[in-house]
Amino acid sequence: MEEAAGLIAPAATMIAAMMTAANLGARVTGSGFVVFTLGSLAWSVVGFTSGQTNLLATNLFLTLVNLVGIWRWLGRQRGYEDGARRAAKRSRIAASPSLFAASALGGLPVSDIRGEVVGQAVDAMIECESGCLSYVVVASGGLGGIDETLRAVPATMLDCHADGLVLLISAAEFEARDALDGEAWPARPPRDQGAMGDVSGEGGEASVAAGGRPRGARAPADYGGAPR
Repeated sequence: MEEAAGLIAPAATMIAAMMTAANLGARVTGSGFVVFTLGSLAWSVVGFTSGQTNLLATNLFLTLVNLVGIWRWLGRQRGYEDGARRAAKRSRIAASPSLFAASALGGLPVSDIRGEVVGQAVDAMIECESGCLSYVVVASGGLGGIDETLRAVPATMLDCHADGLVLLISAAEFEARDALDGEAWPARPPRDQGAMGDVSGEGGEASVAAGGRPRGARAPADYGGAPR
């Protein structure tokens, strides 16, 4: 039994650590805590059979912590995500604008007006008084978050739908926008930059700033979403 526990304990701990670190949603994270519990119980067996009191006590405590993690992620948080997912699904067939959960905004894929994926949303800033979306920060490039570039995109240059965000500009025009300092995001939506003139033509920037679309840009319905 001690030998089996000695094999299970490190394997379960490593697998669970990868599952929780991946942050792939409540179900995966909660399942990670289930595997963590298996690992802490196995370490407890190792500690008991080998007479290592400190190892036993530590992992009995960690078992309690892991049980709280299971309740937190497979219980409460999973319920929140399921509620938001059902609301979004029902909104697609209801006579009302389509919805998606605000918590799901971070991580949504972002594509340009031609359908080319340019990155993913990492967060968004919302105006307190109006409750309107001010701008979205989009990460592009890098690998696994390393050496990625952040750019702020005004809400007027985005269309939202349930499966992602669509820029009303091309990938090249997006990449021409100024990069953000990772720790100093702007206090207001960044102004539409010169590349927009290539899409909208004369006066195009003013049109977008006023809430319009660049000339030639497709309407939200073209992407399967609903107007904001």
